[in-house]
Amino acid sequence: MNSATLVQKLWNYCNILRDDGLSYGDYVEQLTFLLFLKMADEQSRPPFKKPSPIPKGFGWNVLIKLDGDDLETHYRHTLEELGKRPGMLGVIFRKAQNKIQDPAKLRRLIVDLIDKEQWTSLGSDVKGDAYEGLLPKNAEDVKGGAGQYFTPRALIAAIVDVMAPQPNKTICDPACGTGGFLLAAHDYLVKHHPLDRGQKRQLRSGTLFGIELVDSVTRLCAMNLMLHGIGDESDTELAVTTKDALAGKHGEYDMVLANPPFGKKSSVTIVNEAGEQQKESLIINRDDFWATTSNKQLNFLQHIFTILKQHGRAAVVLPDNVLFEGGAGETIRRELLKQADVHTLLRLPTGIFYAQGVKANVLFFDRKPAQEKPWTDKLWIYDLRTNKHFTLKENTLKRTDLDDFVACYNPKNRHGRKESERFKAFTYDELIKRDKLNLDIFWLKDEALEDSANLPAPDIIAREIVDDLEAALEQFREIAEDLEEKTAGAS
Repeated sequence: MNSATLVQKLWNYCNILRDDGLSYGDYVEQLTFLLFLKMADEQSRPPFKKPSPIPKGFGWNVLIKLDGDDLETHYRHTLEELGKRPGMLGVIFRKAQNKIQDPAKLRRLIVDLIDKEQWTSLGSDVKGDAYEGLLPKNAEDVKGGAGQYFTPRALIAAIVDVMAPQPNKTICDPACGTGGFLLAAHDYLVKHHPLDRGQKRQLRSGTLFGIELVDSVTRLCAMNLMLHGIGDESDTELAVTTKDALAGKHGEYDMVLANPPFGKKSSVTIVNEAGEQQKESLIINRDDFWATTSNKQLNFLQHIFTILKQHGRAAVVLPDNVLFEGGAGETIRRELLKQADVHTLLRLPTGIFYAQGVKANVLFFDRKPAQEKPWTDKLWIYDLRTNKHFTLKENTLKRTDLDDFVACYNPKNRHGRKESERFKAFTYDELIKRDKLNLDIFWLKDEALEDSANLPAPDIIAREIVDDLEAALEQFREIAEDLEEKTAGAS
């Protein structure tokens, strides 16, 4: 069975369960639990005969024999029990709940879908690609906010190609979502380097590190990695952990690849003395940060600098506001240009993310040792936004759309770059003369403004208008919240 057939088969069952009110995310989560139990059972039998990490009485062999209320009760107890365990079990099953209320449908899922396949005998490419194929479908469920955890795989592939990971170098994603960057880095290392046994062991545990804030997303990431052959169900340590990355330094790494969560402000809802709910900004105070701010992306940018080793390299997806915001934003950009070699900026097109109204970029920089002279010499900017039109369905971003960027980036010799229509260099002296050290730089003419014959299709124009309005509304919302906080503080 190939991965496309398997995705379709898995997805057909989702449509049955949607009638019971299950979201796409709930369905993928339940699949994760059941796949783990089935694969652990397969591994414990010939020819593998591995000791099962599942405690006696909670394995697949018990689950498959039950029906009706007995099945529903036992499944609930199984999830609770496994969630208390350490290592891989704890990561996959932490706070796990049964969302399938109809025992008959749970039985169908177990017997007709999961039990009929020998998952261990399927190649990791088939299993992994099938699971990965479910994640964008889950990300399309915009109401559930799942899209914020999903970075377009074509973009990830291009970023990893230019970053060119090396064996025995640690790689971290402090906002790992479902593990797209970690998987792509793993695949790149396997494909481009003849790894010896020690390097393979190091790659399996000790190279890739992911941090994720949300339990349910951590389990998707852990399962995604496992189905792609990274770790297995008996591992006591795992590449991905659940915690707040911004709470403090969690290590130092040779490379950081990340798309921090969208949403500019960090806030918490509190109940005031009058019993009313209000949002209060979460300002992160860290001695190793250059500036104190409640802007989540600016904090992630500072955090990523702190977790890089000297000469460590980073590629970070960031929204436009990080490039031009004043105050803390200007301070952070100034310090970053001084203390790191900020060498490349990729301006991304609109219409490639599930979250609407997002205008984003990829910033590439290398951390350097302290010195008086600023480390940034030239910032090379590639404009993939002007006169480029993509949508999530009809005209999706493909890896080939980034071929020219990868060629211009010139990963084998960054110092042999040449300017082109879309690729320009700006010196450090030019950058610091700009108002607020604004890095939101563009030079290409918008063809649609020059010639009405070049207008994109009406649906694309409509989508871009919606995106612009969404972005503007978000900014107004933040201004209103700031004013409310200041008014409340003054009273």
